[in-house]
Amino acid sequence: MSESLRPLSRHLADRLRGILLDADYTVSGVRDRLGDTAARALAREQLVPALRATGGDERLGLLLRLWWLQEAAPEAAARAILPVTELAEAGLLSVRDGRVRALVHLGPWELGGGRPGYVVSDPTVRPGRGHPRPDHVVGAGGASATLSRLIVDGPVENALDLGTGCGVQSLHLAERSGRVCATDLNPRALWMTRLSCALSGLDNVEVREGSLYEPVGGRRFDLIVSNPPFVVTPGSARYTYRESDLPGDSVCAEIIRGAPAHLTEGGWCQLLANWLHVDGEDWRDRVGGWVEGTGCSGWVVQRDVQDPAEYVELWLRDSCEQGSPEYALRYDAWLDYFDREGVKGIGFGWICLRNDAAQDATVRVEELRHEIAQPVGPYLPEVVNGTMTAHRLTDAALLSAHVALAPGIEEERVGAPGAPDPERILLRQTEGLRRVAQVGTVEAALASVCDGTMPAGPLLDAIAELTGQDPATLRERTPAVLRGLIAEGFFRVAR
Repeated sequence: MSESLRPLSRHLADRLRGILLDADYTVSGVRDRLGDTAARALAREQLVPALRATGGDERLGLLLRLWWLQEAAPEAAARAILPVTELAEAGLLSVRDGRVRALVHLGPWELGGGRPGYVVSDPTVRPGRGHPRPDHVVGAGGASATLSRLIVDGPVENALDLGTGCGVQSLHLAERSGRVCATDLNPRALWMTRLSCALSGLDNVEVREGSLYEPVGGRRFDLIVSNPPFVVTPGSARYTYRESDLPGDSVCAEIIRGAPAHLTEGGWCQLLANWLHVDGEDWRDRVGGWVEGTGCSGWVVQRDVQDPAEYVELWLRDSCEQGSPEYALRYDAWLDYFDREGVKGIGFGWICLRNDAAQDATVRVEELRHEIAQPVGPYLPEVVNGTMTAHRLTDAALLSAHVALAPGIEEERVGAPGAPDPERILLRQTEGLRRVAQVGTVEAALASVCDGTMPAGPLLDAIAELTGQDPATLRERTPAVLRGLIAEGFFRVAR
């Protein structure tokens, strides 16, 4: 192991954790110390307000400047509160010319129940200060938060954090899993994952080095999560935290195809992903093809799409390449690659699969751009169950089923004031996915009376009698509409 990647002893980890907690270097403590103005400026990566807010030699301010803002501290002041020599020997600090600098970013994190934790990563590379190192370990950000809110509720016995990076997902998994295995092909990432877990007081996370499922061959897990290196770039990977050597979007496809062999029956695989929009091909068919034949049910959601130029600009900013001599060359070569591959856009979203080991398993593939209720994990199984139920029910079975309106559904009628009939009738979800569906008078009537106590068929017969319609016609045409409403979560099959 490299000298800079020596493990942190349990004694030193406990000692540093105690110092951080005593100084209230926690999410709430930092928030209170910075104040709203400095916190908002930090979110924009502007440091000056935070530096002004943390002046002086008091402990929390010094720890913030050192570990978070990456400002050098006077050696005497640092030694007064930190075991500087031991931390320097462990590769976390450097001491030179009477100044102490942090070699890592150490940020407070909040675990379940508000318990304090810590995430260790490489310092953010700021514009004009060079590029990230090839094995750069990025800290917890927006993508990390998205994935953490997506994870289904536990508890589970065994979980896998595939491509762990700084270990932030392992922190979440450790509290809902008996054991967590964190893998990464970057040794520096595994070193930081160990640090993150040790400083968070967690001891049920093991780390293994290797690519994708290679380190866990023959093992099965109840839950697999991954924020993989999905960025689509030409050529080989330049930065391990965001890119792989696999072509195009195939790293996500490989994770999906390999999941069933590493999941227990009923186990979940959840990942963030990019996928290509290729000329002449529906992206739904592309991603659906990854899942086909896996025996998994699930849910694929596209949350955003960028055109090739937007996408290239995003990731060139990420690696701080604006203004560099290589910027235009890199930009041009990237667009050349997309042109050759017929790429018209790149989708961002998530893929959630449940290993049902069923031949008739189905996966819903859709786009959701609007705001939905967070976190998603607690109600995600219901989304998948609704899709599977709708897929499996024949018309006859649906008419015999006891159907109930899902919780949190409101009806909205739109029309001119005083008009005898509405122009549109909408069913609106006030929780969960917050979908809106336009329905007809029959479906609206069904929504008003179905509570799971009677089968759908007799209810339709009653509605036909009240509205003067032919019962046979309603029984013939309604199941297709009702099936779609069940799949979208407006109705549920009670029994």
